[in-house]
Amino acid sequence: MSDNTTVEASPDTEPETGPDTGVQADIQEWSARPWMLTGLLGLAGLLVHIASDGVEGDPWRMALTAALVFGPLALAFVLSPQTWKSASVFALAVAAIMAGIAWRATNAGDRFSDEQFWVASGVICITLALPLFQAGFHRLRWSTSYKATHFHVWTDAISGVGALAFVGLSWLVIVLLANLFQVIQIDFLDDLIEEEWFGWIFSGAAFGASLGVLRNQLKVIGTLQNVVLLVLSILAVPLAIALVIFLVAVLVSGLDVLWEATRSATPLLLAYAVGCFVLANAVVRDDDAEASDTGVLRVAGFVLAVGILPLSVMAAVSMGTRIDQHGLSPERLWALVAIGVAVTYGVAYFVSAVRGRRVGWRNLLRQANMHLAIIICGVALLLAMPVFNFGAISASHQLNRLASGAVNAEDFDYRSLRWDFGDAGRLALAKLVKSDNAEIAQLAKDAQESTRRYGQQPLAERRRIAEKLDILSLDEPVAKAVRAYVQDNPWICREGCRAENMGEMSAGTVVYLHRIPHSGAGTFLVIAADSDKAIALEFHRGQLLLPGQARQTYSPLDGEIEIRPFVGQQVFIDSKPASEPFKIEPPGE
Repeated sequence: MSDNTTVEASPDTEPETGPDTGVQADIQEWSARPWMLTGLLGLAGLLVHIASDGVEGDPWRMALTAALVFGPLALAFVLSPQTWKSASVFALAVAAIMAGIAWRATNAGDRFSDEQFWVASGVICITLALPLFQAGFHRLRWSTSYKATHFHVWTDAISGVGALAFVGLSWLVIVLLANLFQVIQIDFLDDLIEEEWFGWIFSGAAFGASLGVLRNQLKVIGTLQNVVLLVLSILAVPLAIALVIFLVAVLVSGLDVLWEATRSATPLLLAYAVGCFVLANAVVRDDDAEASDTGVLRVAGFVLAVGILPLSVMAAVSMGTRIDQHGLSPERLWALVAIGVAVTYGVAYFVSAVRGRRVGWRNLLRQANMHLAIIICGVALLLAMPVFNFGAISASHQLNRLASGAVNAEDFDYRSLRWDFGDAGRLALAKLVKSDNAEIAQLAKDAQESTRRYGQQPLAERRRIAEKLDILSLDEPVAKAVRAYVQDNPWICREGCRAENMGEMSAGTVVYLHRIPHSGAGTFLVIAADSDKAIALEFHRGQLLLPGQARQTYSPLDGEIEIRPFVGQQVFIDSKPASEPFKIEPPGE
């Protein structure tokens, strides 16, 4: 039976099973499809608005919203008169899975730090499950046709992108019409656009209408798929040549040249591996009859298929080096999952190429694609479920590194336990606060009390900067106050600072703090009498800066600096006012 043959079946019966059943059932034109999908997704849009309107962080409402988004979308892609029963069951399963994941992610709060990856895993799972269901995997299991599955992968992608483009175009048209009507003082359409419920209904209906039309043209889209793959396969040749040159260069120079060239070696290598995967499959197609018969393209496809393994192994080495330096974190564990998938594909493609030699490797590669898609779909679903706690795994690994001496107490990243590992990290940090090692306990307590993840250096580093301060002619209480100021503001003295006594005044001791070597920039500190606190008057590049004051151009080292009463107090340089009046509170107020 040819691919273009339609199958007659009653609406209440499933089509006969066969290698191309999934293609035959879906390429039939169904005149009611655009109207059905318009109503389905328009209604879904309204329900999504009702479920999510004015709600932030409610797990049950977010679960309902996810179900109303993903369930109807899945049904829109798989619905047909012949398979409406199984399509409805599939859509309900998708809705239930994504609702559960959304509920868990929303309910997590700050107890976990990787909930966005749970959602991503769920989306990957249903994205892989969609073409498998369309090809009849729920009936045929491992006998499911690769040709049918490959067909649906590409037609789903093309029709989905086309429907999104139509939604964008529809919004452009309605905005233009609203502006046109406003010219004649008819604001109804403009007011309607401002309503959130209308946006959901309009977007859903537009997507459904365009998707319905496109799904009725799968024969044409199938032809377009061949054209797209043909164009993509042309890119296989330059990418294969670049791959060979890259691998030879790395073989000659060693991996160190790669680490020295970029700090983002892992994502770069994985992106290259994904490109090899896409273009190798563009050459291989879904059977040998449609695969390119050009010798150069076939060789390029073979090179790309074999090249995935070394690229993914290098990505694994890069991530392993990173983990050896900094230990595990939830993000690195998810990166390891991605690398594991890449290495698995690399091994499967390499084995297919070796076993099949020059000709049979393409069929083996297609079988590998089918089997791996099913396995990864299951793995993605497992990772989205509450089975693994990557925060707890990471926290345990970090504590083991500290206990074993792989990282010393000063260099250990306590702040990551506070902010990046969820409850498991904070529990581990609480244990460190009670450590018998006084240094570890103090550093852990500092991280525990931190109010922000970034923008503040670790306490040990801030202490080192403060201790390196070059003190000139300052009494111990004043020096202590200056060091405390530098410890709280370490960015001022990253490369070293000198603190000079500029004289005593009624307000206290004036200290000039500037970088070494002197760069023309510095900070005035006023240390009030009988106080260990420093009040800073910023001075940058010859300009004294006070809150709310325009910049004045006086040199910080020329002339006498004094503070005189003037509706409070005021900075004078050479008896000239250099600021607006301000007030320094005396100690005890």
